[in-house]
Amino acid sequence: MDPRTFFKCLADDTRLKSLLLIVKSGEACVCDLMEALQLDQPKTSRHLAQLRKCGILVDERRGKWVFYKLHPSLPAWALDVILSTAEHNTAYFEQALAKLDTSQSSALSCC
Repeated sequence: MDPRTFFKCLADDTRLKSLLLIVKSGEACVCDLMEALQLDQPKTSRHLAQLRKCGILVDERRGKWVFYKLHPSLPAWALDVILSTAEHNTAYFEQALAKLDTSQSSALSCC
């Protein structure tokens, strides 16, 4: 992974927030991210697919749902940037994180 590709992939607000939400929760399902970001399924999936294509996320299908988590082979420098961003910029995505937490703990969660 080269830095240009990495930062270009994270330059979009939806992709960056999705990534930070996944980092804070460990993993997230598309349906929970849709709720947290208030986006429809095609748009959410398209952005997650781009993060996967860039090598930042991996996905795992569980039944009809797809879960995303950080790629286990991320270079150390990229992982440091992501973790530091998540730790020091919670105000940037705190509303979405609260919605994600609610969605993941809800008995009505799709997953």
